[in-house]
Amino acid sequence: MTDLNQFREETKQWLDENCPPTMRKDAKGIKPKHIDEVWGGRNAKYKNPETKIWLDKLGEKGWTMPTVPSEYGGGGLSKEETKILQEEMMAIGTNSPLLSFGIWMLAPVLLEYGNEEQKREHLPRIIKGEIRWCQGYSEPGSGSDLASLATKAEDMGDHYLVNGQKVWTSYADKADWIFALVRTGPKEPKHDGISFLLIDMKTAGVSTKPITLISGKSPFCETFFDDVKVPKENLIGDLNRGWTIAKALLQHERKFISSFGLAGAGNGSGSSKKDLIGLAKSHYGETDGKIANDFFRAEVANHKIKEHAFGLTLQRAGDEGGKASAVASMFKYYGTEHNKERHELMIAASGKAGVAWDGNEFDESEKNLTKSWLRTKGNSIEGGTSEVQLNVISKRVLGLPS
Repeated sequence: MTDLNQFREETKQWLDENCPPTMRKDAKGIKPKHIDEVWGGRNAKYKNPETKIWLDKLGEKGWTMPTVPSEYGGGGLSKEETKILQEEMMAIGTNSPLLSFGIWMLAPVLLEYGNEEQKREHLPRIIKGEIRWCQGYSEPGSGSDLASLATKAEDMGDHYLVNGQKVWTSYADKADWIFALVRTGPKEPKHDGISFLLIDMKTAGVSTKPITLISGKSPFCETFFDDVKVPKENLIGDLNRGWTIAKALLQHERKFISSFGLAGAGNGSGSSKKDLIGLAKSHYGETDGKIANDFFRAEVANHKIKEHAFGLTLQRAGDEGGKASAVASMFKYYGTEHNKERHELMIAASGKAGVAWDGNEFDESEKNLTKSWLRTKGNSIEGGTSEVQLNVISKRVLGLPS
């Protein structure tokens, strides 16, 4: 038996012994329908106690971030072992219960730019879901031109004094900590005077205000810093060199957004679980088990082919083990456009229910689909607009002149 075969058998056994019944497929192969959306953190609540049990077991094993070295709380697995773990978790119908900006964005840059003490302090708590993170990048006057940010951090000797405002801060009202870009060098050129700072949200002077979207719901907030004292050990990387970290993190964010575009998840406005093919059959009827409308069937088939090809491309990129790079802009652009197209097709296949909004004429799933469709319009803005992604692709992937 090879080492990988042995690892597979040991993984199967561990999953069988430790994965709670409600976190896996049942004896009939039916996946669980109701699993908590778990973001972890100091104030996390769990409707299903087994969700917390599963999070604790995976966190202790380090398998929420299996490739991170074990000395930082990760699984210490190789690329090949991680793929086996993912295959075996998929086989029993389970996955990591933890949704985390700490995992998707902060942890990779901590590994690259953080010092040893920072890695040992923050990575284990990210991996175990003990701290919920949010991102403080955009400001009222600094969106696509992020380098013009004005939130400042003044050197006060033993700490920084932070003043300013962030906007579109997802889940800031629920987060424990924020990783933020601040201006520490007011006299330097705008890209050269930015630093990357970690701030505890319970620090005096930090406040948040939710932003309501057209759907009536929103994960977004305004975040305010009024004379907030931040210890100097919370500076990641070198002073005034945060722009390099910011760009690296954005590539990780774009890679994450592209994968969500493929999954059709994370719409932040009440999700719709409707299936495109099922909707089309319901609206247009069936012929021999196929969508009866030839034109729409061809549209759906084309979309599904592109979806499969995109999924294989993402998997291949992951298998190659490359760090996040400008190529992530290609994935982000395609993933967001693909998600928008999926929802356009779903709306078209819903008939008059595609404009469901309020009242008793429509059920909640139909209303949620409309809200999800509207929410996808923001996919091409968040994480860098589609225009920004195309600029990155043209310059840094294709090597075209500015």
